[in-house]
Amino acid sequence: EFRKEAAAKGSSKNALAALDGLTVDDKVLAADRRQHVFKQSFEEFSGRMISQDRMKKGTFQLLKNASLINRIEERFGVPGAVVVAIWGLETDFGVNQGKMSVVRSTATLAFDCRRSEKFQGELMDALRIIDRGDLTNAEMRGDWAGEIGQTQFLPSSYMKYAVDFDGNRHADLVRSTADVLASTANYLKGHGWQRGKGWNPGEPNFEVIKTWNKAEVYAKTIAAFAVKLDRASNSRAKAQ
Repeated sequence: EFRKEAAAKGSSKNALAALDGLTVDDKVLAADRRQHVFKQSFEEFSGRMISQDRMKKGTFQLLKNASLINRIEERFGVPGAVVVAIWGLETDFGVNQGKMSVVRSTATLAFDCRRSEKFQGELMDALRIIDRGDLTNAEMRGDWAGEIGQTQFLPSSYMKYAVDFDGNRHADLVRSTADVLASTANYLKGHGWQRGKGWNPGEPNFEVIKTWNKAEVYAKTIAAFAVKLDRASNSRAKAQ
């Protein structure tokens, strides 16, 4: 039924081939039912996530990509420290993007009874990404809920907010640092980011960070990591 619907909405034979032979992935269903990590306190969660090693790597990435980050901030209004904080927390700066098939994961969750409508939409957008030529089915590997790339965009967010910032005519959130960081900034801008305003709890942009992840503990950790990265990179830049 889904194949017929996708074909009716314009999916090509190439994209529809991604549905061939799909079976339910029990690992996806198990992961969907055991999301306990966000029940930790902010101190527990942030203490684990904002490690000394991640701070060091994040500061390095801010300085290494300073020119790119400045262009992104100028265009989208989102500070580089916020974008790099998300990058680090989601995949350790692109190292751990996930190895599960995005099409199979979204199809599994679409078939499951809990959030069928949402993930039918995500599966449809995964096929659209293939049709658009940004990624092949084989390249679309991610985490259990179908998140793609270095900052873990769901297919619907990929279609709406992914931008080609390196000029190769494709939005590649798996391999292109420029596309990854610019698309993340574009997502935040699209959700109401206010240029020049703060992002800590109680400040205008904290609510925007919460659109990235609804878990309060995760949003607070993004904000705290971004503050620390901003201070560290400014200190390093002055020292140089």
